[in-house]
Amino acid sequence: MGTLPASDGGLQARLEALLFVAAGPIEAGHLASALQAPLRDVERALDVLRLECIPRGLRLQRHRSSYQLTTAPELATDVERFLNLESIARLTRAALEVLAIVAYEQPVTRPQIDSVRGVNSDSALQTLLRYGLIEETGRSEGPGRPILYASTPDFLQHFGLSSLGELPPLSPQPLPDASPGAEADG
Repeated sequence: MGTLPASDGGLQARLEALLFVAAGPIEAGHLASALQAPLRDVERALDVLRLECIPRGLRLQRHRSSYQLTTAPELATDVERFLNLESIARLTRAALEVLAIVAYEQPVTRPQIDSVRGVNSDSALQTLLRYGLIEETGRSEGPGRPILYASTPDFLQHFGLSSLGELPPLSPQPLPDASPGAEADG
């Protein structure tokens, strides 16, 4: 059985096959090596494949330098029903605040998150780690070498994003009035 030529269409088909069987996100360099193709050609073919997936039930998700085929987020209800899955529990306001800080500031430490929020974020961080929406990515060089946190490919999929570049731009917002009994952690 022969192999497909490395033309753009052939390379896209070969990439799609590898992404389909991959157990998780795979780096573009690893794909280029496996296909014995130049990295630039692989990255170009991945961009075309990403656009071709848009009207279909799949998405090509990019997270940092890794790629993964996922189901289209707008079809999550159908997929969950078919697989008899529960959707991820609703996140608390505290967890969403922490997730937003991590998404925009990554990599970020818990003390940095606490400084932005003004309260302890341990519980929210543990919730986000448990759901796989964030991950530990190393340690800061600062005093005490605190853990660094960053978002995961599951974060992108859960929120229907193909890459972190699709996050809406931050605009300065006035700080809300602090009220007694405000949710501190979640």
